[in-house]
Amino acid sequence: MDIFKVIAGTNDWFVIYPEISFGVLALVILMIDVFVPNKGKRLIPSIAIVGQVVILLGVIFGREPIMGEYFGGMIQIGSFSQIIRIFFIISSLLVSYLGIVYFSKQILPSSEFYALVLVITGALMLLVQSNNFVMLFIALETVTVGLLILIAYSRNSEFSLEAGLKFLILGALSSSLLLFGIVLLYGVAGNPTLPAHTIDAMNFVALGNFIDANSSNILVKIGIALIICGLAFKIGAFPFQIWIPDVYQGAPTPVTAFLAVSSKAAGIIVLLNLVRGPFFEMQEFLIPLISIIAITSILFANVAALSQTNVKRLMGLSGISHAGYLLVGVVASFSIYWAILAIIFYLFTYLLGSFGVFFIMGHMAGTDDEDQNVADYQNFAKNNPFLGTSLLVGIGSLAGIPPLAGFIGKLLLFIVAFQAQLYLLLGIAILGVVISIYYYFGWIRDAFFSIWSDDKISENSAMKKSIVVTFPHKALLAIIIICTLLLGIYQGVLGEIFF
Repeated sequence: MDIFKVIAGTNDWFVIYPEISFGVLALVILMIDVFVPNKGKRLIPSIAIVGQVVILLGVIFGREPIMGEYFGGMIQIGSFSQIIRIFFIISSLLVSYLGIVYFSKQILPSSEFYALVLVITGALMLLVQSNNFVMLFIALETVTVGLLILIAYSRNSEFSLEAGLKFLILGALSSSLLLFGIVLLYGVAGNPTLPAHTIDAMNFVALGNFIDANSSNILVKIGIALIICGLAFKIGAFPFQIWIPDVYQGAPTPVTAFLAVSSKAAGIIVLLNLVRGPFFEMQEFLIPLISIIAITSILFANVAALSQTNVKRLMGLSGISHAGYLLVGVVASFSIYWAILAIIFYLFTYLLGSFGVFFIMGHMAGTDDEDQNVADYQNFAKNNPFLGTSLLVGIGSLAGIPPLAGFIGKLLLFIVAFQAQLYLLLGIAILGVVISIYYYFGWIRDAFFSIWSDDKISENSAMKKSIVVTFPHKALLAIIIICTLLLGIYQGVLGEIFF
C-alpha cells in the first residue's frame, strides 16, 4: 500500500490543466449539441474557438508548472512543455477556424468535428509529455482513432471514406510495429540475467538505465528499430509514407492541415524525447538509421512532387520532405543541444506556412473538397490580390525563400547539421530545397500568370471567379502573413515571448 501512497503523492492535476480543459470543452460542445435547439448549435464553432483562446491565454500568462515527473512517472514536465502546448493549441485554433470555411460548403454535422479536434489536441499534448510507454501508447491511440474518424468525416465522399480505410489499415500496422517494439524492450529489460534489469521498463528513466548497460544487445536494437519505424509512420517519413498522398487528398481540408502540422509535430517531438532520453546511448545505431530515413524522405518526396498536379497530394509530398528536414535536426540533437530549439522554431515556421496555404485551399475548394488542382489557380492573384499574396507568402515560406520565416527555419537546421558534422545530410537537405523550388514556384507561376489557353483551364479555375472572404478570415490571414515576415526578419520575438 505504501507504493500507492508514493504514486498518489506525485499526482498534481494542475500540471495538466490545459489537457483537462480541452476535454471539458469538448464535453460542453457535445452537451450543447444534444440539449440546445438547432439555432443555438450555430454558436458551437464560436464556443470552441473562444474556449481555446481562453486556454491559450492561460498557458501563456498563467503560472507554469514545476518541471519534474508526475503521476507516478507517467508525465514529464520539461523546459519546453509550455511552448509545445502553445504550438498544439494554435494549430487546433487554426484547424477549428478552417472548419468554419469547410462546413459552409458541406451539408455535414459540425459539432462532432469540433469535439474531436479538441479531444485529439488534448491527447497530443499528453503524448509529447509522456514519460512512460503505457501513457505514450494510450495517448497515441487516442490521437489515431480520433484522426481516423475525422479523415472519413465526409461520409458522402468516396475519397474521404477510402482515405479513412487506408489510414485504418496502415495506422494499425504502424501501431503494431510500435507496440511490438515496446513489448520486446519490456521483455528483454525484465531478464534477470542481464545487468541493470528492471520490471519498470515502461518508464523512460528505468529503460534508459537498462539500455545504457545493454547497448550491444541485439534484441534491444530490434526493439528500438521497431519503435522508430512505428513513429516514422506517424510523421510520414520514407519508406513508411505510402499513406500520405491518398489520405491527404481524401480527408477534409481542415483535417489534412491537422495531419500535416499537429500529427507530424507530435511524432517528431516524441522521437526527440526518446533519442534525447532512454535511447541516447544508442547513438552509433540510431544516427545511421535515422539519417537513412531522412535522406530517402527528402529525395523521394521532392522528386515525386515534381510531376504532381493535385495540390492536396502536393502538400502531402511536401510534408514528407519537411519530415526529412526535421529528422536532420533530430540526428544533430545527439551532439548539438540547441538543435532542439532549431526544431521547435522550424515547427512554428512550418505551422505558419502550411496554414497560410491550407486557408487558401479551403476557400478555393468547392463541394468536391478532394478535387483541387494546380490548374485551378490560373490567374488566382489577379482576381484575388490579397489571397494571392497570402498564397505567395505561405508557399515561399515552405520553400525557404528569404526573408520569410521558413528560410530561417531551414537555415537553423542547416547550421546545426554543419556543427554536428553531418555533411552528407546537409548536402542532401540543400539539394532537396533546390528541387522543391521547381514545384513550389510552379504553383506560384500558375497563381500569378496566365500561361495556358482557355480550353486547357480547369472548370474550377480561379481565372473565372473571385472569392469572397469575410473580414475575420482576412484578419487571420493577415496575422499569419505578418508573423511569417516578422519571424523571418527578427527571430528574437519568439524567444522573448516563450523562452
